Amino acid sequence: MIQITEAALKDIAKIQEIAHITWPITYGEILTKEQLEYMLDLIYSDETLSKQIQNKEQLFYLISDVDSVIGFIGIEHNYKNEAITKIHKIYLLPETQGKGFGKMVFDEIGKMALENNSATLLLNVNRFNTALNFYKKLGFEIKETVDIEIGNGYLMEDYVMGKQI
Repeated sequence: MIQITEAALKDIAKIQEIAHITWPITYGEILTKEQLEYMLDLIYSDETLSKQIQNKEQLFYLISDVDSVIGFIGIEHNYKNEAITKIHKIYLLPETQGKGFGKMVFDEIGKMALENNSATLLLNVNRFNTALNFYKKLGFEIKETVDIEIGNGYLMEDYVMGKQI
């Protein structure tokens, strides 16, 4: 059983902690160490997360099991003024993977999306991320291939995946 609670400014350190645990495992064989550190600093700085949480640019939620916080999500309803919920971030601690938590989280995101009048879930995934197969299993389909410049000469090489709900 999981519990999903909205994150606040006081939760930034926990979000950063989980990102710094999960990213090297998720992207360690895909990205250079330099790019990985650059992206963590860019996306998970105190300044960036504070701005996103305060301005509600993304809604952050902590995911907990009975004992502790095991992950987080960052989502945006009404993405580009359409009936879409964009999943910007979804990370679960490595020791929780393969135990059904991911599917439970996506089920909850789907419920939140429907409550906010979304008809589609959308996410970006690195083209070489093993999570790609998990997303396909959940019913997500590749909609497009994108290369997103993020500065410092780095690209995010992603698939945009979508799923009707």
